[in-house]
Amino acid sequence: MSAVSETPLAAQRLGTFRYLHASVESSLYRNGKVLTRRNLDGTDGGREGVDVEDREMQVADARQLQGAERRTVEQNGFELIADALPKAEFDFFSHADVIRDYYPRCAELVKRASGARHVYAFDHNVRSAEGKNNQTRIKGGQEVQGPAHMVHGDYTLTSAPQRLRDLSRPATKNDTLFEVLNGKPLVDAEVAAAVEERNARFAIINLWRNIAPEPVATHPLALCDAQSVGPHDLVVFEIHYADRVGENYFAKHDSSHQWYFYPAMTRDEALLIKQWDSAGPFAKSGGEQGDIAADGAPCTFSFHSAFEDSATPADAPERWSIEVRCMAVYD
Repeated sequence: MSAVSETPLAAQRLGTFRYLHASVESSLYRNGKVLTRRNLDGTDGGREGVDVEDREMQVADARQLQGAERRTVEQNGFELIADALPKAEFDFFSHADVIRDYYPRCAELVKRASGARHVYAFDHNVRSAEGKNNQTRIKGGQEVQGPAHMVHGDYTLTSAPQRLRDLSRPATKNDTLFEVLNGKPLVDAEVAAAVEERNARFAIINLWRNIAPEPVATHPLALCDAQSVGPHDLVVFEIHYADRVGENYFAKHDSSHQWYFYPAMTRDEALLIKQWDSAGPFAKSGGEQGDIAADGAPCTFSFHSAFEDSATPADAPERWSIEVRCMAVYD
């Protein structure tokens, strides 16, 4: 495992990250202490227990890493794919078009990169601070979301396997693919059974991409090497919807966290971000050990966050991005 300090100083940036305050109690499972109540329109109806602090951290330019130093989605939780998708134009502001035209391309790329046997694209978000402020709405879908500036992981020990179970049941109105699936499940029953009954490996991998003509300059996305995170850094963040409760992990600051980013990402590149892997040491141990002791095993997930880059020019163009979530099953 390579430390950020081994990256040339010229290739490092000073970035500001939003963590939960050190006084917040660490947790691996839901306890009702740190949460939000989500309104029907997708906005937050109020947060409880979310005491935050901003921390400055060194962020290494991952483009400078060569050979064995390069970060991979398997070992570190993230990986850049160059010339990732055909030079086709997609209408990223049409909910139906993204599902019909873009989802299959994303699923195929994740399948090829991960080696999984089955991959299902199941959800997506378009993000932009400008779009959020202007309340831009995707045709047939929800409003554009802002860049996520809280250090987080999308799933937990509880919510990751639950997401797979949900996708193997008839789709409901809460599912992005509800109208497409017409009440049918997305994940085949025999595939889900391989996980439930034979403990087959599954993973949730995001495909993140710039969709603006200009390279990403504002609110760049940073990734935390999974092998630099321990269970004590995690706090369950509960998302209370009208009919269910979702979960992800927020992070508490630790000086050992190793942050990376890929400057000036273009539309021809894609970033794979591991949101969960049932074969990771953290997942397999039920949170008893972190991926820091992986010893060649795949990592469980990577914390990630938009960050304030000290080198961003004041007149830099606005970031517009899309992320597509994919469920991957390896058996």
